[in-house]
Amino acid sequence: MAKRKNEVWEWLKALAIAVILAAVIRYFFFAPIVVDGQSMMPTLHHQDRMIVNKIGYKIGKPKRFDIVVFHATVEKDYIKRIIGLPGDRIEYKDDILYVNGKQYEESYLDEYKKGLIDGPLTDSFVFEEVPEGYLFVMGDNRRNSKDSRHIGPVPIDEVLGETNLIYWPLSDFGLVE
Repeated sequence: MAKRKNEVWEWLKALAIAVILAAVIRYFFFAPIVVDGQSMMPTLHHQDRMIVNKIGYKIGKPKRFDIVVFHATVEKDYIKRIIGLPGDRIEYKDDILYVNGKQYEESYLDEYKKGLIDGPLTDSFVFEEVPEGYLFVMGDNRRNSKDSRHIGPVPIDEVLGETNLIYWPLSDFGLVE
């Protein structure tokens, strides 16, 4: 009887350690997220499941074109692509991105742009300067994205982390650009 109690106690300890370890990993390091909506099409699709790397920006800095998850409201997180970093001047002219006057290629949009017959993917605009401590983000589906053009720049401290791994559906499994 004592041997059985000891075995049950060992299993309970192992289970408790596993649950605590999983909670720590999820809270501090990595978390799952489900893409909600069409704003990141064609790169990401509605209901894609991804992993958010929460520690990357604790030890490094956000980079242009990273795909990030951030708190948009108390109840809702958004997933968008970083276009502008602090101090950047963002301009779109004739569907071409200019940052601080320098033209940037957005190869992840090339196929999508080829399929358009009714005007540019991204309407022309100018955003004079991304404030210090903020990011300018946009969805890849520029015509159907509520992003920094509408909600303004995003505070860096509201960014949960970077995401670039789709784990579900299995047909889309892999890293995204």
